[in-house]
Amino acid sequence: MTTFMTLDVPADHAAFAGHFPGNPLVPGVVLLDETLFSVARAHGVAPGKCTIFTAKFLSTAHPGERLQLALEAGDEGQLRFTIRAPERVVASGILKLPVTAASSHEN
Repeated sequence: MTTFMTLDVPADHAAFAGHFPGNPLVPGVVLLDETLFSVARAHGVAPGKCTIFTAKFLSTAHPGERLQLALEAGDEGQLRFTIRAPERVVASGILKLPVTAASSHEN
């Protein structure tokens, strides 16, 4: 089963000031941070309890772009994530929830 969420990176996010002036891009760390917070909130766990195993950045994201996060449950609390802009995949990877959160959301 795939779960979809919207990632909201405000156009005035502080990271845009230095990343990069004149051609602002959403830094990968901001994408991962927003992903962790969204997943943790949805599963009722602290973001620091989730672990990112892999992350691939495939294209850039710009301020104000609508980003969609897709999550697919795997074994032992693993979640495959894909971040998409309207016309392309921006990033993908695998993260893991704490065992108690993963087992309480199965079924």
